Amino acid sequence: MDARVVAVTPAAASVVLIDLEAPGAALPAWEPGAHIDLLLAAGERQYSLIPTDAGRWRIAVLRETAGRGGSAWLHDSLGVGDTVRVRGPRNHFGFAPVTGTRYLFLAAGIGITPIAAMVASARSAGVEFSVHYAGRTRGAMALLDQVPEAELHVSDEGTRMDLPAIISALDPATAIYCCGPAHFIEAVEAAAGDHPLHVERFEAKELGAPVYAEAFEVELALSGETLTVPPDRSILEVVEEAGVFVLSSCHEGTCGTCETQVLEGEVEHRDSILTPSEQAENRVMYICVSRAACPRLVLEL
Repeated sequence: MDARVVAVTPAAASVVLIDLEAPGAALPAWEPGAHIDLLLAAGERQYSLIPTDAGRWRIAVLRETAGRGGSAWLHDSLGVGDTVRVRGPRNHFGFAPVTGTRYLFLAAGIGITPIAAMVASARSAGVEFSVHYAGRTRGAMALLDQVPEAELHVSDEGTRMDLPAIISALDPATAIYCCGPAHFIEAVEAAAGDHPLHVERFEAKELGAPVYAEAFEVELALSGETLTVPPDRSILEVVEEAGVFVLSSCHEGTCGTCETQVLEGEVEHRDSILTPSEQAENRVMYICVSRAACPRLVLEL
């Protein structure tokens, strides 16, 4: 749909808040952890939704100096009254508070955006939770007003986050929700132990060579067609070349747009979305990066 920009507000150093409405229509409802896709000339970009007034969507955009131009355009060229094409919301980082469960929310940098919605939900539900939020400087940390409970860890103030100490003090059943740069998430994963852990990555995981390095077949269950995927191409590229329409966006296994049902075969999951238990279920895969771990897959395409 087309959404109209109704506010652009500085939120921190290099971060702006953008509020959107749908002219003449209601925007779809969303749950904590959801994101939307912005379809820009520079490509599609995903942004987590932040609590705001009813009838609006709000996102926070960090200017990526080494990015591909999308965030710079949103900072420099998008203004109130402009229209932008959007898709969603979509949610692969869902949070629904359960009475009696304790929660730990961990955020670094712009990773605070999905966490802010979860904190609001936990607060409203009256469940026990704590929040730790890390940034390089206080002035670069957005949404501080939305997470007043947060313990801040500011690098240039000498209060870096000690993840092993924070996590070791938790009740063993405490669930952890985490978002931030890849190095931050890797540190949380290393310290989390047996705690239930849910993460959202803005950057794709580094990938090594595939476990099944040969060409493999993919049967498209809806058409009966069988395609061969060579080692140097993705399933997405091959099925699109064959004329099969698949929604896709990031092409690096972070957004979840190309989720596809797996009917037969073993998958090497190379995405940055599914948890280890979800990967073991082998029910869905993200065909922009994940591959077969066997000679043949059957997919619901």
